[in-house]
Amino acid sequence: MLLVSPCACGTVYFAATQHKSMSMKKKILVTGATGNVGREVVRFLAERHADSTEVYAAVTDVEKSRGALPWPEVKLVRFDFEDIATIRAAFAQVESVFLLRPPQISDVDKYFRPVVDALRETNIKHVAFLSLQGAENNTVTPHYKIEKLLVASGLAYTFLRPSFFMQNLTTTHRREIAERNEIYIPAGKGKTNFVDARDLGEVAALVLAEGEKHHRKAYELTGDQAYDYFEIADIISRVTGKQVVYKHPSAVAFLWRKWRKEKTPLGFALVMVALYTVSRLGKAAGYSPELKQLLGRNPTSFEQFANDFKDLWMA
Repeated sequence: MLLVSPCACGTVYFAATQHKSMSMKKKILVTGATGNVGREVVRFLAERHADSTEVYAAVTDVEKSRGALPWPEVKLVRFDFEDIATIRAAFAQVESVFLLRPPQISDVDKYFRPVVDALRETNIKHVAFLSLQGAENNTVTPHYKIEKLLVASGLAYTFLRPSFFMQNLTTTHRREIAERNEIYIPAGKGKTNFVDARDLGEVAALVLAEGEKHHRKAYELTGDQAYDYFEIADIISRVTGKQVVYKHPSAVAFLWRKWRKEKTPLGFALVMVALYTVSRLGKAAGYSPELKQLLGRNPTSFEQFANDFKDLWMA
């Protein structure tokens, strides 16, 4: 007769259960993992969904990125949109992907068609794509074309369609606010609905962790209020204590300054013009309750965001 002590039996059972739990974790790759949204997706997966997910951070340089992602359990994987071999190798390790478009990449056929092919060839089960509010109707944006590629691929997708990022004002437009005390955007008097990238990261992590219930769905993700850039300049002025002015150049003047003077890549500058034209025409102010419904709380307000990040606008 084989005798097993209760203690030993319990240990064996615990170890087997623990191994089973670890093996069942969903492996998720986050592209753009050190950027505004990607880093927040990594953070929320690592901090809120650690029991059910295993996180892989896609970065162009593994060694340089270690300090930017302070979660030891997150695995760093080399991923370069201009090197398809790194893309296939990264996809082969996971089952779900958070996919975003680097701002400088606008040629969908050249860069994203191979990515979608690789997603399909490596049997990825779910792709959460960071798209754009209104992308389904805005045929001039790369996001529209990428969405169409994903639908045609037969992959299970979730389209996250956010309004304008609040973080655009602390990244793309930070220097003009900090150094010239101005917001230089060709949006005219049109109102824009802004959303915090931290809220987007929380939603994306939830969608990826929960998986199937979000398959083949599109979520419009917005803040709870629209502002024109005169109002945005006033809020920034109030929280920083310095006078920030909204200058609203023509699309041509904006393109000339960004491309010729600031050396912004032409493709990126043209996409910016297209997006701000949407605002100028009054088509970027739309509100959707879906972010609130998914998170069970109100979106972060622009006032709260401005107070949290005001130091970035100080010269």
